[in-house]
Amino acid sequence: MKHFIVLMLATLLFTVSAPMLSGAAVNNVNTDLRTIKSPGDQKVKELLVRLDEISSMDKSNLKLSEKKGLKSEILKIKTYLKTHLGEGLYISVGAAIIIVLLLVILL
Repeated sequence: MKHFIVLMLATLLFTVSAPMLSGAAVNNVNTDLRTIKSPGDQKVKELLVRLDEISSMDKSNLKLSEKKGLKSEILKIKTYLKTHLGEGLYISVGAAIIIVLLLVILL
């Protein structure tokens, strides 16, 4: 019985942590500018260019308030890009197991 409880806790841990791990790939915003084709994505191109400009800036001679402003701008751009480029469906392992079990039971 003790092994069963440990096994169930490990399964629960992996079921809960799987969606967090699958979202890690969304944080990478590096997108090739030539792959963006729709006219609505012109803003995305401009934001990616702005991110490149900010990363290539010399920030050593900026004031603290200017650095905070750049950091908040970067965060806003990244959240915008996550919502517009992070298209996809992520399903956790636990949800996949439940779906398979329901299909087996119903069919």
